[in-house]
Parts: sequence; structure tokens; C-alpha cells
Amino acid sequence: MSKAPWVAVHVSSAEPGRRVGASDIVDALAQQIRGGHVPHGARLPPVRVLERRLGISKNTVQAAYDELVARGLVVSREREGVFVAVPQGDPVPQRRALHAAPVTWAAPLVVSEPLRGLFDLGNVFIDPQLLPRERLAECHRAVLRDGGPMPFYDAQGYPPLRAAIAERLRGRGIEAEADDIVVTVGSQHALDLVARAMAGRVVATEDPGYRYVVPLLRSFGHRVVGLPLDPFGGIDLEGWARILEHERPALVYATTSFHNPTGYSYTSHEIAALVELSARLGCALMEDDWGSDMLSGSEYRPSLRATGGRGVLYLNSFTKKLLPSLRLGFVLADAAAIPALVGAKRASVLGGNLVSEMALCEFLERGYYDTHLATLQVELDARYQACLDVLRASMPALVRWTTPGGGPTLWLDLPRSVDLAALRGRMVNRGIAIEAGASNFLGEPTLHGFRIGYARHPIDALARALEALAAEVGAML
Repeated sequence: MSKAPWVAVHVSSAEPGRRVGASDIVDALAQQIRGGHVPHGARLPPVRVLERRLGISKNTVQAAYDELVARGLVVSREREGVFVAVPQGDPVPQRRALHAAPVTWAAPLVVSEPLRGLFDLGNVFIDPQLLPRERLAECHRAVLRDGGPMPFYDAQGYPPLRAAIAERLRGRGIEAEADDIVVTVGSQHALDLVARAMAGRVVATEDPGYRYVVPLLRSFGHRVVGLPLDPFGGIDLEGWARILEHERPALVYATTSFHNPTGYSYTSHEIAALVELSARLGCALMEDDWGSDMLSGSEYRPSLRATGGRGVLYLNSFTKKLLPSLRLGFVLADAAAIPALVGAKRASVLGGNLVSEMALCEFLERGYYDTHLATLQVELDARYQACLDVLRASMPALVRWTTPGGGPTLWLDLPRSVDLAALRGRMVNRGIAIEAGASNFLGEPTLHGFRIGYARHPIDALARALEALAAEVGAML
């Protein structure tokens, strides 16, 4: 019998940048349980999940859970997990089904520069040595050898590939059929199709957020509204509600797992609250789930699409996990949206690269993708832990960083007294590039730092670069 899904919770250290202790976990969960953010009867994250995410020992997590049990806030069930206690005599509340507002579509259409020569400390891509190039080449050879590709492309995407993707999504609790999917040239192309096809003119997204979505949306005449996101304190849901009520956007675009650039992942409470806002205000939702495949372990948190139902647009990509130049992604929508999205794709690129689509399908059907992810996740976990170890050992006091628990990046935040432009100049002199974090904000930055990419470089090289950064920050402070 499979275990109940666990709810995502927010835990951070009382002192910025320091290791989370058992008391931090106890205080955070007690506050969220008493505040109703974690419902009675809900399963809490397994010990191994918090151990990996926070970079602490399992004994620390277990001690926190034992204290919560002693306080009567949670109960532990052998071989099932740890659950929020239900007050005596109260039944476990049955949460009503949530359905987000659908996207409104227009009529279907008928028709940063790379850093050269520097060690890029903010790179979001994965070390090429970890990517399955030989197996991808093998699948391409098999496709071309076994009769070659079909003579014509399918504008919606290679049907067997769409079926394979849909099957994977169903395994994660997401309703999906092959006909609900449009294959794209990476997730940026999926964003392009939505921007072309949707009828509304206002889009809300996290601030800071993915830096390439704002110019894309503006190029199609959309107005972009920022939703402030604090990765150290979680989402201010009341603040978001006020903005959404005032602006009434047609669409809210959210990166719910390993948010780019901060590494923040939405809690289950935040996802449910966003779906409720969508239903109440009529704002459609679009989820960019680019990073969840990089979270190690066999269990998944419920996604925005799984919670909000078929009205939520869902984007994902194989690009970063397999090969950046492969450029294959997809958008999952409902039946009403498919004609508009396929029409937009015909207008932009006619069709995709059928050879690569067939090779990816072969890669999935042979089981290579799951094997690759299992190996990749182990390596990413090791690099994440090494990054945390170096930051804790070398960074001056008052410097803080997010603890995403996996994925390829985290956010490093510095005291305001550090001149970021001057720091970038100092690092260039050392042969190291750091990003201009301000480019991720719609307006005045609310954070003072930049993204750190720990997936791109081997541990030894990463450690040397982080120690050099710590030395320069220390000198400037």
C-alpha cells in the first residue's frame, strides 16, 4: 500500500545563514500547525526529506519530531510516517476539491550573453560530464537506423512521445492524456506559445523571477505585475491576494519547485491558497515545474496542476536534465486550449524537430531517463551538501543563503553595505563571474545578492570559487 502524500512546509534558521536546529523545526512546525497552515491529519515530510533539504543530520530532524510528539501536536505511526494530530472527537476535515480558473484564449492562429573565459558561479546548467550523451546518441542512431523518421512532422508533437510524457505525469498524480500535450522547443517556447495565444493582457509573476519571461511577455503587449517573493520567509499570501484583487491579471505564472533564481519551493499550503485565489478571482494559473525531477527520492509533493486540476497550465522541459542543446519541453493544457496553442506553434515554428522527439521517446521507453535521474540526483545532492558546507565554514556573519534541498542553485544574500557591482569586479579579477541579481527583479530589488549554481562545477572547483567569494565579501565588510 502506498503512503499518503506529505505536505511541504517552510523551515528556516532563526539566525540567517546558519544551520537549522531541532528547535527551529519545532518552532516552525508548531506555528504552522496552530495557525492552520498544515491541516489536521496531514502527513509531515519524511525525516530523510528534511535531512537532505536542510543539510542536517537525521537525528536532528528525529529529535524535533519527537518533541512535537511529546507536545501532542503530531503522532508517529510505524511504517506510515508522522502526522499532524487530530483533536479528540474531531474528524479529519475533508478538503473540498479545488479547481483553478481556466485560461481565456484568443481565437486560434492560422498561420544574456554567456560569460567567456570566466568561472561562472551563477550557472544554472548541470555539469556536462553528468549528462547522458552516449545514450542519447544511441537513441538517435536507433531512430535513424530503424527506417528513419516519418516523412512529416506533427505540429502538436510526436504522438508516442506525448503518450510517454502523459504516462509519466499520471504517475505523479497529474491528470494527463497525450492529446492534452503540445511538445515545444524547450520551456521558453512553451511560454512563447502561451503569450501568443492567450486573450488576457495582464500577467502576474514572482518578483524576483525568471529573467527571460518578462521581456517575452512584454514583446506580445502583456503588462507584467510582480508578486513579491521572500525565499527566507515564504510567500505573503495576504499581500499576493491584495495585488491580485487590484490588478485582476488574466494569468499567474509560478515556478513552484526550485524557483529561479532563489531555489525556493512552494509549501503545500501556499499551493492550495494560490488555487483558492485563482478560483475566487478568476485568475488562471500556469506552473513551471522545471526543477522537480532534480529532487532526489521516489516521492513527489502535489504540484499546482495536481491540486488545481485541468485548468492549470503546466510546463516542463528535458533540456537541463539531459542536454541543453536538445531543446525539448512541453505544455500540458486542457482540451479547450490545445487549438490555440497548436495554432500558435504553427505560426512560430510550424513544427518541432521530429528526429529529436523520436529519440527522446526512445530514451524514455528504454528506461534510460529514470536511470539517469537516479544517478544525477545523487551527484546533485553531493554538490548541494558540499556547497552548504563551504558557505557555513567560510562566509562572514550576516551573510545568508537559501536551503532548497536539491536542484541546481540557491540564492546568496549579502548585507546592504556590500557594493555588488564592486564585488563583481573583484571576482572578475580572480577569474570568477557572479550574476547581477538585480536583473531578476521587476523594480527595486528586495534582496541583495545573486544566484549560486552548484550543479555546473565539480566539488573541488566549486569549493575554491566559493572560498574566493567569501574572502572578497569578508574584505569588503
